[in-house]
Amino acid sequence: MGAFEVAIERLETQPVVVLDDVARGRRVRIARHGACVLGIEATVRGQRMELADGYHDAGELLARPGSRFAVLAPFANRVADARYRFDGIDHDLLPEAAGPARASRHGFVRDADFVLAALDAGQQAASVLLATHMPPQPGYPFALDLAIRYTLAADGLTLETTLCNVGGEAAPAFAGWHPYFRVGQATLDGWELSIPATCVIRTDADFIPLAGKAAYQPLAQAPTLDFRRPRAVGSLELNHTYAGLQADADGRVRSRLRDPAGGLGLAVWQEYGVLLAFTGDTLARGARRSLALEPMASLPDAFNRPDCAEAIRLEPGAARTFRCGVEIDTP
Repeated sequence: MGAFEVAIERLETQPVVVLDDVARGRRVRIARHGACVLGIEATVRGQRMELADGYHDAGELLARPGSRFAVLAPFANRVADARYRFDGIDHDLLPEAAGPARASRHGFVRDADFVLAALDAGQQAASVLLATHMPPQPGYPFALDLAIRYTLAADGLTLETTLCNVGGEAAPAFAGWHPYFRVGQATLDGWELSIPATCVIRTDADFIPLAGKAAYQPLAQAPTLDFRRPRAVGSLELNHTYAGLQADADGRVRSRLRDPAGGLGLAVWQEYGVLLAFTGDTLARGARRSLALEPMASLPDAFNRPDCAEAIRLEPGAARTFRCGVEIDTP
């Protein structure tokens, strides 16, 4: 038996990859459908505790309510009115939709059945590589290959999302992650949150960022949304994107969540981009029972923002990797 192990199990009809950190008593379960995490278990004072508020069964996994632990590609969050312009050409992601139905969110891979490309386990880590092809489709006439690598190691879980442009023209493309976490048994009101940002993104009623510099509000001007120092979430309803993230000395930006009652905490990390915090008040199941901390390589509606154009442009034959993950701090 190695320090780390990998296995294949099933969630009813769905195949699931299991990564085990035997020494530390940690386990991560990942569905091939959508390449999304179903569970992250940690051993706390001899007891197993579930930190991930993922899908409970195969029915939820296929219906994907709340986009729990979804991999977001080729865009994260929203595209305003499902329309954008790229290299002088207008595109419509929902050409048959009208009115409220024109809501394009979270990319196209939540329903993809990924191919199991590689499994590995040894003394230092366990990992799985999942892959899929994203062919041209209405409103997105670009071809991408997508590779998702999850690695469980001593420092926690790492997610590497690699987008490769396999088409003949440049494409708009970036990635994100939509995890929901729990650090205690009660609702999230008493949990302490810290986000090392300098500003929060101002949006319209549809959560589309305001144009240009007007989107960036310094946190000194928004004290109710300021989590630069750890403090309880309280009754605050969050569905806000934080920008101007400040990295630690090792290059990781860490947004932290902790239950002061039990001492369990975690850090969601990323190397660049923005972070969206969502208290889940609108969820049909588990409202305010977990907190979504969503690392994203660029802003919501980035396809329509000149200030994001260079960051999301992916030339033919080029590849881009977005790394993020979660570190676990057990008492």
